[in-house]
Amino acid sequence: MKRQMLFKVVLCGSLLILSLLTVPGWAQPPRGRGIFGDWQIKVPFGERDMNVILSFTRDAERNWAGQWISGWAMNELKDVKFEEGNLSFVHTARFGDNEFTSTFKGTIEEGKVTGVLSSDRGDSDVKGQRSPRTPRALGNWEMKYKVGERDVTSKLVITADKEGQLHAQWQSGRGEHEITDLAYERRSLSFKRKTKMQDREWESTFEGTFAGDTLNGTIKSERGEIEAQGTRLGAAVIGTWNLDVTAEWGTVKQRLMVNPDMTGLYGTIPVKKINLEGDKMSFHMVVPFGDQEFEMDFAGKMAEMKLTGEMKTSRGTQEIKGTKVVRRRRGRPNM
Repeated sequence: MKRQMLFKVVLCGSLLILSLLTVPGWAQPPRGRGIFGDWQIKVPFGERDMNVILSFTRDAERNWAGQWISGWAMNELKDVKFEEGNLSFVHTARFGDNEFTSTFKGTIEEGKVTGVLSSDRGDSDVKGQRSPRTPRALGNWEMKYKVGERDVTSKLVITADKEGQLHAQWQSGRGEHEITDLAYERRSLSFKRKTKMQDREWESTFEGTFAGDTLNGTIKSERGEIEAQGTRLGAAVIGTWNLDVTAEWGTVKQRLMVNPDMTGLYGTIPVKKINLEGDKMSFHMVVPFGDQEFEMDFAGKMAEMKLTGEMKTSRGTQEIKGTKVVRRRRGRPNM
């Protein structure tokens, strides 16, 4: 009898909870990204379009905050609001002693942003889309494992083509290697590897899991199973850097994004390759401006999440100081 009463109480309680979840205000909506992250937009600038990145995050009070990032500087947005697909903010740009303010009002739907940027110079139509995510698997991985009593170190290089398809190479001092059937989903990676060494040839498979800047997995072949430990090369420089750029005309803020494959973005300017040797970092950029091109070269050093160096251009030298951004989730640091 007591068990029947207990069952009825539990059943009634469960039905009550289910009924409350169908009432507006009780059900928890699916957690989405909202506007969090980077958005690539084009803004009319004279007779051409200017590439701009809008980057949104939450501040300490969980309010929306954002940045306007161009090839010249990074400015903080003000009064960022996003409600029911409607986005608005205020952008202020400074050029020397001059200051220009504009307001944006638009909508975001299915990964697209459209709206109007208004200032005392008139209105401009703005269009853009969310920046694609960078797969965790991209980059150079130093793979260590044992073959019998012998320690072996190889390199796994994972790249992406223009369509976003992943490709991989297994680089080793011994033999030739071909990787096929590469599969990446969330934190898991698998592939087949065909190895040819002199007159011998054999096949193996790899299955592993990513955790931060490590890739641990198992190599399987007819010879047995081998545990392999991978470490991302260049992890110290990969990520977001907030920069102070100082020249004769003053100091501006800028952002450097270093991707896992060691490509990057200086503001909105693409960087084809970022070089890292010990604590030294360098890269080269070609900046188109109208019918002309300008070359820029950076060389600097890293120490304890700090970056110092110089950017040399045809118009002079700029001093650069930067700090690596540490993103936090639920109180835990996440690089």
